[in-house]
Parts: sequence; C-alpha cells; structure tokens
Amino acid sequence: MHEGPFDRRIEELVDSIPESLDLRRFYPHPEDRPLAGKPLPERPLHLRLYACEWAATVILLVCGICSNVAIGSPLSPVARALSAHPAFISASEGFLFGFSSTLAAFSPFGRVSGAHVSPSVSVAFMLGKRFAPLDTFCYVMVQLFGAVCGTGLVALSGWIWPSWGAWCRADFFAATFPDKLAPAWWAAVGEAATTAILIGLLLYTGAKPALRRFTPWLAGPLFFLLNPFEAWLSGDSTNLARSFGPAIFAHTWQDFWVYVIGPFCGVAIMLALIKAEVFGVVHLHEARRAYFGHDGRAPYLFRWGRRKAL
Repeated sequence: MHEGPFDRRIEELVDSIPESLDLRRFYPHPEDRPLAGKPLPERPLHLRLYACEWAATVILLVCGICSNVAIGSPLSPVARALSAHPAFISASEGFLFGFSSTLAAFSPFGRVSGAHVSPSVSVAFMLGKRFAPLDTFCYVMVQLFGAVCGTGLVALSGWIWPSWGAWCRADFFAATFPDKLAPAWWAAVGEAATTAILIGLLLYTGAKPALRRFTPWLAGPLFFLLNPFEAWLSGDSTNLARSFGPAIFAHTWQDFWVYVIGPFCGVAIMLALIKAEVFGVVHLHEARRAYFGHDGRAPYLFRWGRRKAL
C-alpha cells in the first residue's frame, strides 16, 4: 500500500496549517506521527501509546468476557432461556465481544493509541507501512499483558461475588479452544479465514473517506454473522491476546498454536491480496480503528492535559 494522491493531499493540508496555530495545544509531540508509520528517529519508543493500548485492551477483555459470560454461561438464566437457539446465543456473544472493541476504540485510551487491541490488527498496520516494527512489537506485548490484566479483573470480581465467579468458571472465562471432534488444522484454517475477513474490512473501510466512520463499528455485526459458523470450531477469536488472557485463568491450552498461526496467516494472506490490488487501490491512511483527524499523531489523553497556547 504505497502513498497515493490522497496521502499526498493530506501532507499538503498538514503543511498548510497556519504557523500561528500551536499544535502543541493538541499533541505533546506534533512532529511525531507514529500512527502513520512516521515516528521521529529520536523517538523510537512511545510509552504513552503503549500504556493507552494496554488500557484499551483491558476494556476489551473486561467488557467482552463479562457480556459473554452473562449470556453464555451454563449457569446463566439467559443461556437457559435461549438453550433452544444456540446459534443465536453464539451470534450474540460474537456481537457483544466485537462491540467491546468499539467501546475500546471510543474510550479516551483508544483515541490515543488507535485501539488495535489485537496483535492481528497491529501486524496488519505494520505490513501496510503505517506502523513501525518496534511499535508493533511493543503493542503486541502490551496487548497480551492487557488481556491477562482484563481477565484478571473479571476473575477478581468473581472472587468478590462467588456466584458470579461460578458463572465465569463454568464458561471458562469466555475462552476459545478448538473443538475436539475436528482436526486442529481445521480450526487454524477457520481462524485464518475469519481474521482475513476482519482485517480486510478494517483496512478497506479505513482507507476510504466515505466509509471510514463505519470502521470502528464493524466488529460487532461481523462477529454476529461469523460466530454461528466458526465459533463451534475454534471460538472465532482472530485475536491472540483475546485467547491468551482467558487461557491463563481457564487453563485452556489445548492446541493453542491455532491462535498463534491461524490469525497471523490470515493477516498475511489479506495484506498480500490488498497489495495485489485484488480489491482495487487501497491507500491506508492511519493505524487506527477510529479516525479522529489526527493524521498519525497521538493526542493528549484528557483535555485538561493540553498545553495552553503560547
């Protein structure tokens, strides 16, 4: 995904910003554009971004696990009431976990970090030349740690409220694991396919100004459609961090390689298709789920943190 006319136009607009406008009112480091793949050489690390990405991933796991346990745990009255409609339960779980990524994207933390909340998304942005390899590695690390912390908070809530804890344990903390009745490589192929679809939609809509506003809302409806077909086979994770956190507490390590190999293969396949322009010309603008017009910069976390104009 090389720079095209749209990217050059953005650069022209940025260059045309009046010098009287002090961008430091909005960004701690206006010249640093890590979420456009253009970090300053003297600023290879972005600790503020990593901290916010960790927090956004915690939000994803807390909201996703709690919502899935609430409607999917065998001890839940909702699950019992809908026991005759397992496909609908599965679809609803997919929607709620996907919508949790939307909440993360629009949170104060996601607005700063871009709310990748998934190694698959970060690697896709890196392969699309919109995220540096070092930042990608650090994002993956904090996503894994955030997933463990998010699941840990749910486990802590289960310790405080034992009945809720029983629900969580009965549902394995919404963990994903391959079905024992099917070969593990089937699950890996399924993970690759669903990840490719997710990444393709995120990158395509994010690259189109007319569609960009829909990008952060995609995951919920997409997983609502995919879960009834894929969840029984692999859990429909598409996200190593999302599988890693619950596995720590539920001890569901059976064929865990599926969630390492499958999603990253899906990312590689989709990026190859995009670079081959199978879907037309796709000029990815920014490494974000939700676009707020920052052009790769990282804004202040809170409004009161902004500097006053000089």
